[in-house]
Amino acid sequence: MKRALLGLGVLGTLWLAGFAVFLAMIWPRPLPAAAAPDRADAIVVLTGGADRIAEGIALLRQGAASQLLISGVGPSAGLHDLMDQAGIDPGDWTRFAQDITLGHEADSTHGNALETAIFAKRRHVTSLIVVTAAYHMPRALVELQSRLPGVALLAHPVRPPALRPEAAAWSGARWWGLARLLAGEYTKYLAARAGLADLAASLDHPRALLGQAA
Repeated sequence: MKRALLGLGVLGTLWLAGFAVFLAMIWPRPLPAAAAPDRADAIVVLTGGADRIAEGIALLRQGAASQLLISGVGPSAGLHDLMDQAGIDPGDWTRFAQDITLGHEADSTHGNALETAIFAKRRHVTSLIVVTAAYHMPRALVELQSRLPGVALLAHPVRPPALRPEAAAWSGARWWGLARLLAGEYTKYLAARAGLADLAASLDHPRALLGQAA
């Protein structure tokens, strides 16, 4: 019994230490001076927030890539729906509509990786800008690297509202909700790193609005 408790204590300590490292990886830092975006063959946006879609469109407009995949879109959502929900003016995206592909199959990060791999193979993509939330980026890169071993991945994390400086004024209850979100994401990241992609996918919760992955 004592050995079991000791083992659990060691595992808990390792988990907490790893979680601290994970938080250091994703926590907001002062933004650097504006620079030209990285150039790649394509951009992929992993859905989960309107800010991610807006950032993907901005990169496409800036010439960071010539094609954009939005992965994890709900089966009934079209391009106009996504742009309206993201608050993007038609003048900012309609002329690029032919360069935007919607992926309707993924309902988890593992599914995003599979969907992106199919897109990359069909389009002969060798470099890819990955747009997702900062807290989701570590797991997304693990999943994508496993499916795209020959593709260079350029991380372009988006800072969601929960990780912005103004979030410091939140109530204790909302901070607790953020802690649960990040702890859950860290656990899924560990599962993905361990090669347990199916377990990580089972912990994702598809969202009804856009069929979004985490």
